[in-house]
Amino acid sequence: MDRRFFHRLGASQLLRAICSEAGEAGLKSVIGAKLGTEPEQFSHSRYIICWAANIHGNNVHLWPFISEARRAGAKLVVIDPYRTRTAAVADWHLPINPGTDAALALGMMHVIIKENLYDADYVAHHTFGFEQLREKVQEYSPERVSKWTGISASDITRLACEYANTHPAVIRLNYGVQRSENGGMATRAITMLPCITGSWKEVGGGLQLSTSGAFGFNSDALERKDLMQKSLGRPARTINMVELSTALNVVNNPPVKALFVYNSNPAAVCPNHNEVIRGLLRPDLFTVVHEQFFTDTTDYADIVLPATTFFEHKDLQKAYGHYYLQMSQQAIEPLGECRSNVEVFQTLAKRMGFEDECFNDSVDEMIDTALTSETPWLRGIDRERLEKEGHIRLGFKNQISDGGSQFSAQFLPFAEGNFPTPSGKAELYNESLKAQGLDPVVQFIPPGESRHSSQAKAYPLELLARKADNFLNSTFCNLPSVQKMEELGLLEMNAADASPRGIVDGDTVRAFNRRGEILLKARVDGTVQPGVVAARLYWAKLEAGKRNINVLTSEKLTDMGNSATFYSVLVDVECTKPAS
Repeated sequence: MDRRFFHRLGASQLLRAICSEAGEAGLKSVIGAKLGTEPEQFSHSRYIICWAANIHGNNVHLWPFISEARRAGAKLVVIDPYRTRTAAVADWHLPINPGTDAALALGMMHVIIKENLYDADYVAHHTFGFEQLREKVQEYSPERVSKWTGISASDITRLACEYANTHPAVIRLNYGVQRSENGGMATRAITMLPCITGSWKEVGGGLQLSTSGAFGFNSDALERKDLMQKSLGRPARTINMVELSTALNVVNNPPVKALFVYNSNPAAVCPNHNEVIRGLLRPDLFTVVHEQFFTDTTDYADIVLPATTFFEHKDLQKAYGHYYLQMSQQAIEPLGECRSNVEVFQTLAKRMGFEDECFNDSVDEMIDTALTSETPWLRGIDRERLEKEGHIRLGFKNQISDGGSQFSAQFLPFAEGNFPTPSGKAELYNESLKAQGLDPVVQFIPPGESRHSSQAKAYPLELLARKADNFLNSTFCNLPSVQKMEELGLLEMNAADASPRGIVDGDTVRAFNRRGEILLKARVDGTVQPGVVAARLYWAKLEAGKRNINVLTSEKLTDMGNSATFYSVLVDVECTKPAS
């Protein structure tokens, strides 16, 4: 209903790229769709790589299957610049330098191809561009890759050989990889690994980044982009939510005069925090925030509208980490004056005189519309069945491509190729990347803000502006019970960086760069490698000085997908005074 309203109004469209677009673009550039290994299949794996994936912090439903696999002898390897909860219990933790994941994947493929550890039959029948990849990876020897990644050449070789020689092997890739300047290319490089080893053929093999491509709702009928023709006679311009500070402070054709915030907390989560706040403080900006709590963003609102929680409205739930479609039933009546998104935008449309019939649709009717889809995996699933069963596994077939009808207990999307790409194969060479100014095979370019750039002379430390383990982005930050589970206001450092700066554990330190500064308490605990510091996202108004870590992050966009580069940030740190 929100899209219908804004399309009919003629408002600017929002590019929702802050979370996952770079990774999704990289994934689709190889395999054509956001599909991957089912969580349940991880129990069959014998070699599990968690690549930028903190399973204990943000993927807890997967952990029981990993535990089952480990009890059966599987090895768990974690590739992450931070010693996460998952890394702490892994069989092998490889602390990689931030933003160098593409280089590591290329180094692994160098070894796999050189040692003939790839699946020649799968490569021949189900991939496109292998010879170009073979030539490309010659540039990325383990010795050269080691200088970028901080991982020894012997460990790179060992990782590649163990991964290629152990069957089945699976990669749980998460979105931390794509929050670097070369995040799309990094995801593309990692996605190539199961394509050359052929692990897509095996139960418990393959890779999982996102499964959301299986939930093909009828979005055209839901969103009604055609309504823009009625309001404007053309599609409206698009503004990237990553670039909110630019949209509020720079865009002038025409300027943004009204901002409606819902399902988000941009004053906390957007990069370049100081400039975002400057924009929100504009006296000529009319800001409405539809929220459940008084967040950082509500502090800058002209009007705050109370929003329902998921207990107070009905919803249809798809997923990006499993293959079950779910119905979320309303449990209680909305409290006080709370209204759902649907009701708010439906009511606004009617008060503004929009007479289009689509604004009369009920929630049930919109659910019916969503399920009226050509996606074969949704066949046989309707609202009545969902309301009765609550959750339903998508209706996968064994041989979708040739019309087979035997139900498969294990979904292997690419066991026989059938990649939804222009070539029908995994595209190790992708011609369309040229139009984006990118290498059509794959390449590694060090981020502009990294230890490998000239900017490191002024700001020598790489910052991980990471998520807290117990919050959900900025959700739950205001709850005392959850706050007690996090030690807040920390800057985690390695002793190799703290000691030369005269910093000891517990000191108050100033982290800064050309965009801003923030005071934090030093934690010298070995969770990061030399040259790296880490701090966690928190509400700004609950931090000292009413600033959060995004005062240091930039609006620079990723190489693919135009996403945020939260993990390509350089800073320096100095001691101020001991913490009291």
